Amino acid sequence: MAKSDTPLTKDALIKEVCRRIRVARSYWDAHNNAACRGERDRALALYNTLSKEEKDRIPQVLRVWLRYRSEKYFGGHRTPPKSTRKSK
Repeated sequence: MAKSDTPLTKDALIKEVCRRIRVARSYWDAHNNAACRGERDRALALYNTLSKEEKDRIPQVLRVWLRYRSEKYFGGHRTPPKSTRKSK
């Protein structure tokens, strides 16, 4: 898929935020925490650019998962992920 340099319109931005949250949830359900963390961070970055009215257009189930449930597991108070390489 080719990346576009043009900024997203408001409707497209809302759709992209919803898509990224759904992808993060699917990674979460598959127990793929590293991929989930990356998608969640991207979704949260886009979500934070929206106005209050635009945030209200995102389904509540997705907003709750993004802000509260995933914060419990990926918040700043958690231990950051370790490298998969073993040190000698």
